[in-house]
Amino acid sequence: QVHLVESGGGMVQTGGSLRLSCVVSGGYWRNYAMAWFRQPPGQEREWVAGISSSGDSTSYLDSVKGRFTISRDNAERTVYLLMNNLKPEDTAVYYCNAGVDVESMRSAEFLSWGEGTQVTVSS
Repeated sequence: QVHLVESGGGMVQTGGSLRLSCVVSGGYWRNYAMAWFRQPPGQEREWVAGISSSGDSTSYLDSVKGRFTISRDNAERTVYLLMNNLKPEDTAVYYCNAGVDVESMRSAEFLSWGEGTQVTVSS
């Protein structure tokens, strides 16, 4: 079973940057596509960005394109989300998860989640 630990969140002002990390243990890491999701206060969780198992294919939510970058270090079993030019509407708890491929993860349901990491952007 895959175990996910997210970190790197915090409080920043509008325009600031953060880099989130997600360490994955268990499972066949190199076979997994990975994705970041977020859940704003009072809203449902949404897909934010995905990366293929090899790292050569990425996909982003339209509202974060050009500001967020997803990457992975297969040797460290870690996926990252670099977030630049943060806006108050990016405020959310951010989660990562593992799946079969980038596109199916946009709407997949997952058996378990990590605890997430809180990102708060003040105006």
